Amino acid sequence: MQENQHKKTVLKLIAIATLIRLFFASQIELGNDEVYYWTYAMYPDWSHFDHPPMVGLVAQLFSLNQFLKDDFFLRLGPIILSAASTWIIFRIGTKIKSSLTGLYASFLFVGSIYCSIISGFSLTPDAPLVFFWLLAINTIIDFLPTESITGKERKKIIWFGVVAGLAMLSKYQGAFLWIGVFVYTVFYNRQWLKEYSFYLAGIVSFIVLSPVLIWNLQNNFISFTFHTDRVTPTFEVRPDYFLTELFGQVAYNNPVNYFLIVIALIALFKKRNSIEQRYSRILLSMTIPLWAVFTSFSIFRSTLPHWTSPAFIALILLAATYWSEKYANSEKIFFWVRFPSYFLVSVMFVAFYIINYSPFQLGKKSQITDFGEYDFTQDLYGWKQIGESFKSISDREEKAGRMQVGSGVISYKWFPGAHLDFYAARPSNRSLFLVGDMNDIHKYAWINVLRGGITKGNDYYHIAVSNVYSDPNGQFGKFFEKIEPLDTVEIKRGGNIMRYAFFYRLKNYNGTFINPLAGQ
Repeated sequence: MQENQHKKTVLKLIAIATLIRLFFASQIELGNDEVYYWTYAMYPDWSHFDHPPMVGLVAQLFSLNQFLKDDFFLRLGPIILSAASTWIIFRIGTKIKSSLTGLYASFLFVGSIYCSIISGFSLTPDAPLVFFWLLAINTIIDFLPTESITGKERKKIIWFGVVAGLAMLSKYQGAFLWIGVFVYTVFYNRQWLKEYSFYLAGIVSFIVLSPVLIWNLQNNFISFTFHTDRVTPTFEVRPDYFLTELFGQVAYNNPVNYFLIVIALIALFKKRNSIEQRYSRILLSMTIPLWAVFTSFSIFRSTLPHWTSPAFIALILLAATYWSEKYANSEKIFFWVRFPSYFLVSVMFVAFYIINYSPFQLGKKSQITDFGEYDFTQDLYGWKQIGESFKSISDREEKAGRMQVGSGVISYKWFPGAHLDFYAARPSNRSLFLVGDMNDIHKYAWINVLRGGITKGNDYYHIAVSNVYSDPNGQFGKFFEKIEPLDTVEIKRGGNIMRYAFFYRLKNYNGTFINPLAGQ
């Protein structure tokens, strides 16, 4: 009876969280990562420069292969996957302890900024990664601890091979699922090392991942090289990077969640958490390798806190087992388990107001060419205004004969290039090209080719924005006969200027830009 009540509560939580995410998806413009991953859906491939292909496949599926063009549908996939993930973590909690554990885990999951926003709302590779990560843990707990391996366990581990492969097709951190399984097997259940299905499951994962491997083989392993360069240790110890990583982990996973997790871990190591040992060992195996590797990188290199965030999913389950047992009948602790969700929703509504309606200038405003710099909210607002202004200006220029009809757009970096592509070039059926080195243009090195390349003798538009301004003469002067300013437009929010957009003519391309792919 109590389990049914807990199920109903979780379903209500999922429904409310989903409705809130759908509202924000319809009201907030895409962020810089999201518009970039939109290109994965527009130009699907076996893999991509930055990441494997799954995020693009999710965007294709839920936008009906871009038939539904509104940016809302690019976020629909992550939102639906997040709803499913919340139910899966409830089921895992129920398996390892009780339905109350599952209920607590669901609330902590929804209260996590990483689980609810970065992977639960935004179009990022983390959205499918978290979904498959949870599917994998749900499978692992069924087969990994068993001492008597039967056909049932063999089927489970083969299924794990599929799911782990799909996680790796989402993001390379998915490999830590296999690392976690291997760690548990070596230390706690070596029986699996004698079992043929263990190796067969590895082959299955390899087959699922093979498109990424084939693409990288065809492209000189450029994706692996790119990511290796980002984490290769230097000889300089950077405490500032390390502290930024640690504080980022606290923030991304919600400070209240983090506190509840730390207390639960202390209780576990003091043997005050009665979770079955086989489950605690599995959850720690899913946590420690990933957390240790990327946290150690931060001692030497700048890292991003969400790289370690999948490790905290297992820690949420550990925390849920402890608090659901210790305070099974305490409304007070249940309030603190629910509090991260309530707090996060409040923060989201405040952020929504600031992003869309703030009357204050949040960034620099010392001069027109850096107006709005350092204002992170500008990633999520003002691009539709820029697109509308571009349509008006381009129509004016082409009717006057000063630009060729349908002239393309040139930019210099994936950000703001992808934003300008989605909100300015795409609505007016124009091609946008990026001019720069591989670390600046990323997938656009391939997109440039697929769009036919920049045509010698043609004129192009360029749009610069003040929050990330770069002088077009310095960027493109050697490629064009001349660069002429067209117009400057005020982009407003809350009735006040929040950024400027600068429009230029780039005249008579000389054909000298060499696409970085030519050197691959």
